[in-house]
Amino acid sequence: MNTGINIGLLILRVSTGGMMIFHGISKITKGIGFIQNTLVESGWSGWLAFGVYIGEILVPILLILGWRTRLAAIVFAFNMVVATLLVHSEDLFKIGSHGEWAVELQGLYFFAALVLIFTGGGKYAVSRKSFGD
Repeated sequence: MNTGINIGLLILRVSTGGMMIFHGISKITKGIGFIQNTLVESGWSGWLAFGVYIGEILVPILLILGWRTRLAAIVFAFNMVVATLLVHSEDLFKIGSHGEWAVELQGLYFFAALVLIFTGGGKYAVSRKSFGD
């Protein structure tokens, strides 16, 4: 890979992980009661809500560092699918008030994760190998 691609992957990892950490910090400071209630209302155990700390704190840190990037990106993509289906499923085929896709933020996170699943973390990652790099 050339330097430009590696810098691009670094920027993608740091920006995606860095922005998601703010969501995780919000869960730490405000709690996960909303997620627990939503899970229980959907017929799932409220304990599953604690997985949000993996998807919104631990995995973003791994992405920023570039440690086991592909594995972290798989977990991140799964986290985004679950969050979208759990909280935003009714918005999947809606257009927002400003003409945007109603779940564009979730989509951007998901597609960034897909890129990292296929590319890995690049040269400027703590670990450069995972799942066959």
